[in-house]
Amino acid sequence: MARSPIRDVPLRDDPIRLGQFLKLSGLAEDGGHARALIEDGAVLVDGRTETRRGAQLAIGSVVAVGELRARPVRA
Repeated sequence: MARSPIRDVPLRDDPIRLGQFLKLSGLAEDGGHARALIEDGAVLVDGRTETRRGAQLAIGSVVAVGELRARPVRA
């Protein structure tokens, strides 16, 4: 089974917090949804489960929720 492509999300300012990135990238519908995904252990950052909503993402980090993947890139 092929993995889904990684969607690049351009950022003007970096770093960005995980909860903010989930909303910006469309991986979460809103802040409450982002919080629930993180608390449920459904968010991976570079292949590892991340449970801190305020975790800082580096440019190029791959964030996955289920089959959906996105990464912050410089605008």
